Amino acid sequence: MFERIQQAYNVLDHPSSDGEAVRSELEGTGVDVDVTTIEGEEGTTDFVKIIVPGEDPDANTLGVIGRLGGAGARPEEIGMVSDADGAIVALATAFQLAEMHARGDKLAGDVRIATHVCPNAPTQPHDPVPFMGSPVDMATMNEHEVDNEMDAVLSVDATKGNRVHCERGFALTPTVKQGWILRPSETLLDAQERVTGEPPSTLTLTAQDITPYGNDVHHINSILQPATATDAPVVGVAMTSVNPVPGSGTGANYLPEIAEATGFVVETAKDFARGRASFYDDEEFNRLKSLYGSMEHLQTLGESQ
Repeated sequence: MFERIQQAYNVLDHPSSDGEAVRSELEGTGVDVDVTTIEGEEGTTDFVKIIVPGEDPDANTLGVIGRLGGAGARPEEIGMVSDADGAIVALATAFQLAEMHARGDKLAGDVRIATHVCPNAPTQPHDPVPFMGSPVDMATMNEHEVDNEMDAVLSVDATKGNRVHCERGFALTPTVKQGWILRPSETLLDAQERVTGEPPSTLTLTAQDITPYGNDVHHINSILQPATATDAPVVGVAMTSVNPVPGSGTGANYLPEIAEATGFVVETAKDFARGRASFYDDEEFNRLKSLYGSMEHLQTLGESQ
């Protein structure tokens, strides 16, 4: 796994990094790579979508989104920033699954991996430490990263700029679906325990954390923004730290923990495709809706917007 992480790191940690560098790494593996360059008000970024095909067209399709503002904050900062964790894990997962696919270890269902490559993203103010900004807005990110073919989504994001979770490693959020914050998935916690050899670690969420950006309320970060753009269940994979670390901070990509998070995503891909892992209890979810109604308004900007 460290080899795959180093491979992802080498692709991203370059002032001229782009989506074509990712495509080049995956040539000859039998996976499909799509690169789309989008220009925003503060620069450009390359959205990369990678499809690792499964063998059973009826099997579950897992979505993996590497969420970030940018892998670098040049010229303000030199080198890889803390915010790059989501892209590192997403690409390392893609490289690992692509190698497995090329060797003949094919999963039952497709895995659709999406992130974007930007070596010179802007920064933005945030309490308690600055966030990374992005050349494009959140709606554009969701448009290019969230896929209707995804039956469930893992959203990986550096989540170090807070005092909510003060522990180094990676934490799983409760499942979020159609505005509901559901209980954490037992099968995903099983996979986390198996990969880390430690008790499970979970991230506290509030209702405002799962609402769309642009409503002028505080969000822990963008980890659950994909849940505003899909009806599929979404679980955040949060890369965490003991002390608050700015998204634009360099030298703060903790490789052992990134390796564990990548291992977790790969294991979830294997389990979910074979029906061994579930993100939520459908019967319980329908019971909640019958008792309390829809919460889909939390996927919108609200009435006043």
